[in-house]
Amino acid sequence: MLSTLRPLAFLPLLAASAAFGQYDLIIRDAKIVDGTGNPWQYGDVAVLGDTIAAVGDVPDSATADTVVHAGKTLVLAPGFIDVHTHIDSDVYDRPLAENFTRNGVTTAVTGNCGYSEKDMAEYFDNMTTQGMAINIASLIGHNTILRNVKGNVAGELTEDQLAEAKAMVEKAMRDGAVGMSTGLIYTPGTYSPLDEIVAMQSVAAQHGGIYASHMRSESLEILAAIDEALDVGRGANSRVQISHFKMPRDMVERIGGSDTTLAKVEQARAEGMEVWIDQYPYTASSTSMSVLFPEWVLEQGHDKAKDMLEDAEVLVKYYKDMADHHEGNRLRKDLSFAVVAYCRWNPEYQGLNLQEMAQIFALQDANGEDVDWKAIPREEWPTVTMKDQYEAVRRIYQAGGASGVFHTLPEEQVVNIMQHPLVAICSDSGIREYGAGKPHPRGYGSNARVLGRYVRELGALRLEDAIRKMTSLPATAFDFHDRGVIAEGKAADLVLFDPETVTDNATFVEPHAYSTGFKLVIVNGEIVVQDDEATGAKPGRVVYGPGWSGSEGGKPIAMAVSE
Repeated sequence: MLSTLRPLAFLPLLAASAAFGQYDLIIRDAKIVDGTGNPWQYGDVAVLGDTIAAVGDVPDSATADTVVHAGKTLVLAPGFIDVHTHIDSDVYDRPLAENFTRNGVTTAVTGNCGYSEKDMAEYFDNMTTQGMAINIASLIGHNTILRNVKGNVAGELTEDQLAEAKAMVEKAMRDGAVGMSTGLIYTPGTYSPLDEIVAMQSVAAQHGGIYASHMRSESLEILAAIDEALDVGRGANSRVQISHFKMPRDMVERIGGSDTTLAKVEQARAEGMEVWIDQYPYTASSTSMSVLFPEWVLEQGHDKAKDMLEDAEVLVKYYKDMADHHEGNRLRKDLSFAVVAYCRWNPEYQGLNLQEMAQIFALQDANGEDVDWKAIPREEWPTVTMKDQYEAVRRIYQAGGASGVFHTLPEEQVVNIMQHPLVAICSDSGIREYGAGKPHPRGYGSNARVLGRYVRELGALRLEDAIRKMTSLPATAFDFHDRGVIAEGKAADLVLFDPETVTDNATFVEPHAYSTGFKLVIVNGEIVVQDDEATGAKPGRVVYGPGWSGSEGGKPIAMAVSE
């Protein structure tokens, strides 16, 4: 039996309990950073049930089952909200979501980059039934819809297919999605024209849904891609979230760096458009190695691509187009910037870059596939050409594919973007399987990295501004009315950490390491992390979008299983 829980509805109960000084949890003498960007202040916070019941000076006579003394050194902040994740079905196998909770995250938005679960109602019901440690909201994925309507192929939607796609968006929004996402560098969304995207997003916008986009380009055509994302917002009369905003090294001199791209967003807001940005705080990105292909390779789907890439005539065009793009357009001298993250068909390749992969393939071609390449000193590995490295990309795809980490982002541009007031902090991560592969460390460390490196070590951000980027800013962008700030009546999602020790321990070489420095992480009033260890509690809830058919007053609300 499901029941709706709206914190504001409990205010009379809270007031009565407060009058008697009875709470479930009291945190005393904390440095309260309330999420708004205001300077910190010393104070107490009391929690009753799933709600913040008192903020400020809680009388010494007040009692609680749990009392924590922060000693005027620990920072108490709202629970962090990560608006760009890929949790999706991961939550079924790893409901404790430790790489998130142990990084201070209490609410995550999934379904990004155009990919999501297809049936939102079923997904939300399943999560609610099994339980999870964090709150989850979801976008409906544009690519997910397209693959169900027309398959993973190029071509515009027919009139009937577009009607079916719009109906799927409508259902998803009524089932509680918070908006629609696109991943326009991925198939089949990369083949969608603007008017098709606008038509689908218009349906989401009618239900208050945001448009979250992994843009069509984050490099050579980045300015046009930003324009397209904004045009979708204009055409659909929709809020816009531009995902994982970044500036590649080779684009800095060409267009003036991130000042130019940020100015486009500022101009749109000056014109009256509500547009927001998120960013992960690292100098590398991560996605499938297949993004290195020319666009035409994947136009007819995966199976056809594999067949084509065995054809000698097609390979002539493939090598030429790869050279035109990577050497001609991107001015690359090798592909060592791309490192294998996950390779299910041969985990031994994880952690190697594409130049090294080309060398290994050359060793195998010369000595047989069973050659012990690890035993051969690196200085004895063969020299390889760019064509050899393009061949390595092809061979990896033919063998089963791989995801990669791409080291292309200068830190000064990362900082410049981070300092902009519209930018929220995200991870762009799923729920990590500890020890599996060589994934991007952002999945373990994004929030702690900002607090440790960019606030404490570099002084690039004020602590209060960093917290705002993790709390009230993403809550405002995604219309989460009941969380994101420390205030009476708000959801009791809280993070208590040591600003002098909070650290991201995950690196590109050793990515599987949880962040440290978190005394408490509290979700809906329950402790999910204590002294950097998960408690096993699963108090998380689904955060439904404003179009949900069960919503009250057109605002998102949380659902939980009744005990």
